[in-house]
Amino acid sequence: MNKFLKYTLTIALLVPTIGLSASDNDPLEGMNRGIYSFNEVVDNAILEPVAKGYKAVLPDFAIKGVNNFYNNLRDVITVINDVLQFKGEHAINDTGRVLVNSTVGILGLIDVHSMGGGERRKEDFGQTLGYWGIGNGAYLVLPFIGPSTLRDGAGLVVDTLYLDPISYIDDVRTRNQVRVLQFIDMRAELLHTTDILDQASLDPYAFQRDAYLQYREALVNDQKTHMIDYNDSAKSDFEPYVEDQPNTSLPNEITISEPTEKKDSEQVVSLN
Repeated sequence: MNKFLKYTLTIALLVPTIGLSASDNDPLEGMNRGIYSFNEVVDNAILEPVAKGYKAVLPDFAIKGVNNFYNNLRDVITVINDVLQFKGEHAINDTGRVLVNSTVGILGLIDVHSMGGGERRKEDFGQTLGYWGIGNGAYLVLPFIGPSTLRDGAGLVVDTLYLDPISYIDDVRTRNQVRVLQFIDMRAELLHTTDILDQASLDPYAFQRDAYLQYREALVNDQKTHMIDYNDSAKSDFEPYVEDQPNTSLPNEITISEPTEKKDSEQVVSLN
């Protein structure tokens, strides 16, 4: 816990530095494009084939159970960040979700909460830093993971090392095996979106960057978004929602509607 507090204080001291890059969110574009290309090569050569093999070997109910199990662990991170953001009602609801799925849902293998009409939310430490007033900082593409920012990258470290229940598995070999299966599960969940970026834009890198930044802004501002995906992957950290409209042209932007008093705002990836 002392290490967690030291890490958090270090991030807080970096607030002025992080804010400096807000006006130019991709000053590291050259490096980022190189990492993006590297991720594409690794994904096409290794990660995607492994994910396809995983889905081909296991029955659908087993794949769904594994995904639910990891989502349930991920919900623990959401609960902690609810508390750090002083979102009492959400913390209570999300805690109830974890308890129901961990007991009635047999360690999270069955998403009983969602089956009963419950909503799954995502909160992470990157969002918590945003809630505390820390800006995105420079856009980053992380090896094997994908789009991020200086703030979200720092948040990912906190979530992974301190808030994720998996990090408290004592046996290193077991912990690593659980992580590997989690990563395969994440990638398998995104197989159906593999060609989205290539089809959506003449510059998939720029499309992914702009979509990610708007997606994260929506999450920090508690805007309802159809782009939420609770998994990370080497290809993308989001799953675009496509409106049921005629496809007449290639997209140039992703738009987020402004919040209104009577209706939740929505973030939509426009493909028209």
